[in-house]
Order: sequence, then structure tokens, then C-alpha cells
Amino acid sequence: MNERTKQFLFWSPRVLTIIFALFISMFALDVFGETHGFWTTLLALLIHLIPTAFIVIVLIFAWKWEWVGGVAFIALSILYMFWTWDRFPVSVYFVICGPMVVISILFFIGWKNKEGIQPK
Repeated sequence: MNERTKQFLFWSPRVLTIIFALFISMFALDVFGETHGFWTTLLALLIHLIPTAFIVIVLIFAWKWEWVGGVAFIALSILYMFWTWDRFPVSVYFVICGPMVVISILFFIGWKNKEGIQPK
């Protein structure tokens, strides 16, 4: 395995998780369209950012232990599908669950090849 592939396998799930967390965070911005007071809006924003907090917590653990990221993102994907099933069109599940499955696979590949992909 060449150095470029090792770097890709190490960094891609981590960078994709950060991008995915930012993407999920964008859905919390809809609270600013409502006409509520400051504290109500702040509380609504914090509630809407709970999924992002879960993603960041998983990333913190997965940064060191890749298998945690692999298991957790598959679990979050399945949990999201069961929790919201039949509320949205199928495309929504691909947009939300698809990246989590890809990230999970990349973390599992990184875990499987851990000895060969540690960055210098």
C-alpha cells in the first residue's frame, strides 16, 4: 500500500464525518425563521443540534478507535431509518443514511488495515 493510499484511508472517514456534521447542522438553522424570543430560539437551536453532538462524540472516539466509528455510524443510520420511517421520501434516507454508511465502511477499512495506515 503506497503512502497516498494510507493517508487517504486515515483521513477520508474523519474529514467526511466533519463535513457530514456540518451538513446536519444546517438543518438547525430553520429555528431562526421562527418569530420567538432569544431564549426560546436558543433552546430550539440547541435541541436541533443534538444529532450533530452525537456525530461529534462518535468522531472523537472513532479518531482513536476506528471500529467504534464503523459500528456507531451503522447503528446511527439504522436508528435514523427506524425512528423516521415512512415520514419522508426515500431520497431523504439516501441523503442522511448514505453518507453514514460510507463513513462506516471507511472506518472499518481503516480499522482492518490499521497497522499500515497510521500517519507520520
